[in-house]
Amino acid sequence: MKTKLLIEQHSHGAFGIDFNTATHDDILYLTKEITKYGIGGIFPTLVTDNIMNIKHQIEVIKKAAQKQTPDMAKILGIHMEGIFLNVEKCGVHNPKYFLKPTIENYQMIEDPFIKIVTLAPEFDDGLIMYLWNKGVKVQAGHCISGHLNGCRGVTHLFNAMSGIAHRGVSTALSALINDFIYTEIICDGIHVSDDALKLVFRIKPAEKIILISDSLPITKSNKTEMIFAGEKIYYDGIKATSKAGTIAGSTALLPDIIKRLHSIKLFNPQFIENPYIYHNVNLNGYIEWDENWNIEKVQIG
Repeated sequence: MKTKLLIEQHSHGAFGIDFNTATHDDILYLTKEITKYGIGGIFPTLVTDNIMNIKHQIEVIKKAAQKQTPDMAKILGIHMEGIFLNVEKCGVHNPKYFLKPTIENYQMIEDPFIKIVTLAPEFDDGLIMYLWNKGVKVQAGHCISGHLNGCRGVTHLFNAMSGIAHRGVSTALSALINDFIYTEIICDGIHVSDDALKLVFRIKPAEKIILISDSLPITKSNKTEMIFAGEKIYYDGIKATSKAGTIAGSTALLPDIIKRLHSIKLFNPQFIENPYIYHNVNLNGYIEWDENWNIEKVQIG
C-alpha cells in the first residue's frame, strides 16, 4: 500500500536530541533521520521553559529550517506546548515558568513560525481570539476547562486534561462530542487504553483524529535516563516517567503507533491524511507499506 508521508505535529525530539536544548545541527540531523520512519513533515514542540530559552530555541529551529535539504523532513512550524498551562494538569512541565495566557505574555515569545499553541482555555484573557486572528491553531491541553470556544483542537486527548464526567463539562468530553474539534491522541498503548481508543474511534469522525507520538528526546536512543523539562526522566524499556512516576511523552514514533493500531484492528488510513488537511500543507513523497503496515520504502521529495 502507498500513502503520503507522515506528519508529526507533536514531538519533543528523538535520537537523544531535545528541541528545547538542540543546536540547529542537531535538528538537521534529526530531520534527516526521521525520514527513515516515513516522517516527511514535523512541528518541533517546545516544552515549558524560561522566556529567554524559548526565544533562543525558536531562532535555532528557524535557522535549521532555513538550512534544510530536500532529503530531510520539512520543518513546518513550531508547536508551543509550554508556558500557558494549568498547574493542576502540569504533567512533567515545570509550573514555575507558567504564565497567564494573555496577549502581552504571548508577545514576549511571539514569532510567525509558531503555528500551534497549546494552552489552558480556563485562564484565557483574549489570547485565543488574538491567535485565531493571526492564523495560529489553538489547542486546549494541560487544562480542566470544558469550554473550548476558539480552540481548533485538543492536545493529547485524555492526558493532562479533565476526563469524561457524567455531570457538568470537561475537556475530554467536550472534545469527543464536538465534531469540529481535532483531537491529538497518543496510541502507544501506554498513554490511552485500548478500550478508550475504541470509544474515541467510534465517537469522533475519523477525519478529526490526529495521531501523534509526543516523542521524547530519549526515543530511538540508547539512553535509559535523561533530563527533560528540567527533570530527570527514566525509561524502563516500556514507558518513560519522572521520579514521581508521572508518565512523560512517548518513546514511539508514528510508524510504531500505526503498526500497533493495525495489530488491534483500529487503524484507518484516513489518519495519515488528516494533518495535511488540518494544516493545509502538501509534501512531495510517499511511503510504501507491507500488509502489516511495516514500512518497505520511503521516497522523500
